[in-house]
Amino acid sequence: MQTRRSFTASLSLLGLLPFAVSAQAQQARSLVASFSVLADLCRNVGGDRIAVTSLVGPNGDAHVYQPSPADGKSLAAATLVAVNGLGLEGWMDRLIKASGSKAPVIVATKGIKLRQMVEDGHRKLDPHAWQSVDNAKIYVTNIEAGLASADPDGASIYAANAKAYQSKLDILEAEVKTAIQAIPKDRRRIITTHDAFGYFGAAYDFQFIAPQGVSTEAEPSARDVAKIIRQIKAEKIPAVFLENVTDARMMQTIARESGAVIGGTLFSDALSPPDGPAATYLDMMRHNVKQLSKALAGA
Repeated sequence: MQTRRSFTASLSLLGLLPFAVSAQAQQARSLVASFSVLADLCRNVGGDRIAVTSLVGPNGDAHVYQPSPADGKSLAAATLVAVNGLGLEGWMDRLIKASGSKAPVIVATKGIKLRQMVEDGHRKLDPHAWQSVDNAKIYVTNIEAGLASADPDGASIYAANAKAYQSKLDILEAEVKTAIQAIPKDRRRIITTHDAFGYFGAAYDFQFIAPQGVSTEAEPSARDVAKIIRQIKAEKIPAVFLENVTDARMMQTIARESGAVIGGTLFSDALSPPDGPAATYLDMMRHNVKQLSKALAGA
């Protein structure tokens, strides 16, 4: 009787074994992205074959993020890591080293035509390259290459996913250009909370003026704010916009003192929660353009 029970138990275990191995293999294909925008792009390329998590979540600010011990554990268990680079995640290299992770790192901005900006009198690389849809296409190409290198068996799947998503980005790019062209050229000038839209401005002939530099860690002085207010009045800049990752009070003060209207909230460095208006990269870009058009095109 004991032998029969053992044999039956062995059969049961053998029956479960393929499922267990499959689940373990699926779990092994995990990717940790540094922030929510990048995580969304990785999900679109990886599809069901890759489990993607984001260290900096919705409405989070990657500039000032403070990693937790749980983040280190996530990196240690990851098969792949994806980062933006260009100084966006100044804490990331230290976190990877502390975690002991040996996972390959995908740098999504590889091959991007970089732009510079001035902060505190110093020229720095602008890390917000995803604000141009053309640049997002380069992100996708880099992500596909990184996934295929780490998981050659899935290369054809990643290629198909990337191709399908690139088609969506082509449609998005056409929508953005059409919407911006409908805004009178002399009104394509706004104030934002920090300088996150340089690539958008360069790609779509739009001027963004910010009282903060590339990092949200840089607090503007009273002199800087006063200068912005004078500029708004002198150049008749029609609107100021809030951002989802920064304190709204400064922009409210600028709007009140300058007479410019607050045109709404733009999503710059992070997506919204899933039930928000910018839960994906595609949603984020469409939302931002809609906000700009609403405030500027019909006035």
